Amino acid sequence: MSLQGSRAKTTTTILKMIFFLKSLSRSVHDQEHYHEPVAETEEVENKISTDGKCTLLTVWRKSLLISCNGFTVINSCGDLVYRVDNYIDRPEELILMDGSGKSILTMRRRKKLGVRIDSWLVYEGEVGNHCARTKLSKNPIWCVRKNTNHNALAYVFRGSSDKRPSFVIEGSYTHRSCKVLDGSRKVLAEIKRKEAIVGGVSYGVEVFVLNVEPGFDPGFAMGLVLILDQIFS
Repeated sequence: MSLQGSRAKTTTTILKMIFFLKSLSRSVHDQEHYHEPVAETEEVENKISTDGKCTLLTVWRKSLLISCNGFTVINSCGDLVYRVDNYIDRPEELILMDGSGKSILTMRRRKKLGVRIDSWLVYEGEVGNHCARTKLSKNPIWCVRKNTNHNALAYVFRGSSDKRPSFVIEGSYTHRSCKVLDGSRKVLAEIKRKEAIVGGVSYGVEVFVLNVEPGFDPGFAMGLVLILDQIFS
């Protein structure tokens, strides 16, 4: 197949995937009819919801690029807002991009002698190749650490040295049913199964809903989803 033909095939596949995602978005809105649709701009989508309404995202555990593993995320209007493309199954580094391909967050698996608990550092933007030997110019803004007992999935710490967690994640990511809570037990974000059935086939766990409460960053919430996927998949 020629290069031009290959590109045309890839473009057609991506268009089909986007059409499928838009149909998922409409389905989610029908199920969650008590949430009014939010016509969010890219700037608001990538920062913090401040309009007093929840941000409802449909997450598909599939990359728009055929050769990659990753995620594709759309909002309640059917617009592509986040994407992740990785060439290996369990990478040491994950980059969350917006719909245009701009890097929003970088998640790196923490490597520290004597530490066996799976934990990840979260950086703003893109920090470069994880194999680089040079010291990073950026400091992590969050650290996510897997919990070792049954009371919680993971704890989220501000920075890399904070001893007291800012958030806790409870539930079951495997079953796509978990919540991010603050110190007062307020739910800030929630991962939920899509129960609808299309053509007699269930969505399963590859397509699910991420509901983000006002004041909590949807991009950071999606970053937590990526880390949970690496820890528990």
